[in-house]
Amino acid sequence: MRVLLTTWGSRGDVEPVAGLAARLLDLGAEVRVAAPPDEEFVALLDRAGVPLVPLGPSVRSVVTGVRPPSAATAFQLAPELVAARYETLLPAAEGCDVLLASGLMPTGARSVAEKLGIRYVFACFHTAGLPSSKHRPLARPGHQSSPDETDIKVLWEEDAQRVNALYREAENRHRAAIGLPPVDNVRDHAFTERPWLASDPDLFPWQDQTDLDLVVTGPWILPDERPLPADLEAFLKSGEPPVYVGFGSMALRTSPDMARDAVAAVRAHGRRVVLGRGWAELAPIDDRDDCFVVGEVNHQTLFRRVAAVVHHGGAGTTTAATQSGAPQVVVPQIVDQPYWAARVAELGIGVAHDGPTPTYDSLSAALTTVLAPETRARARTVAGMLRTDGTTVAAKMLQDMVSGEGRSTHA
Repeated sequence: MRVLLTTWGSRGDVEPVAGLAARLLDLGAEVRVAAPPDEEFVALLDRAGVPLVPLGPSVRSVVTGVRPPSAATAFQLAPELVAARYETLLPAAEGCDVLLASGLMPTGARSVAEKLGIRYVFACFHTAGLPSSKHRPLARPGHQSSPDETDIKVLWEEDAQRVNALYREAENRHRAAIGLPPVDNVRDHAFTERPWLASDPDLFPWQDQTDLDLVVTGPWILPDERPLPADLEAFLKSGEPPVYVGFGSMALRTSPDMARDAVAAVRAHGRRVVLGRGWAELAPIDDRDDCFVVGEVNHQTLFRRVAAVVHHGGAGTTTAATQSGAPQVVVPQIVDQPYWAARVAELGIGVAHDGPTPTYDSLSAALTTVLAPETRARARTVAGMLRTDGTTVAAKMLQDMVSGEGRSTHA
């Protein structure tokens, strides 16, 4: 079996795909992965044993520029990504049996599969962007719905129009160039009627989240056997478990004083700090020896050895922290992160921060809850409930699909 996996987005969009790629390799499949050419993503795919096929611009170049991404950025990036998918995926998918796409609206991927006559699957790690009769759509760039509009169906129709405004002209122009007819609704075309959801059903109850026929596989985890750096190991052993503070690939323009407030709040609770530098470039606020800064590191090991994790609430980080049994303070920034924050609070394994801009006082209050013994006990209980077989489930479903035993999502 030959499989092409593709995604474009932050680490939370790339690492799960790397996890699935690694499992497919274990089962004897030939795997290619087309993803953004950021250095950390190249390293992720190297750990999975799969070379990265560069797709589009680096994500870091888009989100960490002098100015924050704007609507104009989105309207420039959208056709660029469509063109990149046709240019990259057509040759990369040659000879493959199936193309699985995820990440930022993968317009173009299904058209490539259609042109080559191979199976197509859309996979997601949350349901925030999937059409639903139960909740409103998330905000997208473009002409916004009237604040007085309350009809959910109308709001989702207007969401489809916003997606069309971003992607449809480029999509249909490239489809025409390879002899395919135009697509009217590019959002629904990309998502299919039967998307896969790579998330834990206890951590992310999916029922009633969308009107589509979801296939739930469980989360896709890339096993990490790397030892912690020796100096970090020494720091961990030199005192009580610290609090980890890190925000991954979030630029955190909404809170430039995050490191100062977070370190001060943790110290007020008598705890040391492990500060994840991330794309926000968090840095020590002084030269005291109770704060240790890390770059790329094994979260699966580190999170099991900290008192709590303060993070942005991405799907991957939330899953990793939950599986480790670490209590969490989630400071959501964008897209699905408010949902993960709310779910952490609902499960009793941490606190959902109110809004994206924390202060010393708000973090101190949150840490009072997450550092309580009952929160840690609950976090450990929930950790034992989560599934760890998501990549195996998904890989075998792909095998069955190719062999003709499974249902295809490619209309």
